[in-house]
Amino acid sequence: MKVEKSADGTAMTVALTGEVDSLNINEIEEELLKEVEGVKDLTFDMKELEYISSAGLRVLLQMQKMMKDRGSMVIRNTNEEVMGIFKVTGFVKLLNFEH
Repeated sequence: MKVEKSADGTAMTVALTGEVDSLNINEIEEELLKEVEGVKDLTFDMKELEYISSAGLRVLLQMQKMMKDRGSMVIRNTNEEVMGIFKVTGFVKLLNFEH
């Protein structure tokens, strides 16, 4: 699992690579909560993400709720397999996707 962040003013892109699961989600969550202070536009780039567990979905939902009060959050470049997870869990209705 790899997390790469790039910021431009109040916009931040977080690129996720590999798998997000219960083994690494605590580290990712702590890192994101520290980094998003002052961010108004948050983008998750999932081009290289292979798998996301329910723990990862929970963190995305948490980030969505946080960003709702101060700006926006979008998920982009989701591959077919990961999008399938979002669809099966109903998260396609809860999160904003850019295709």
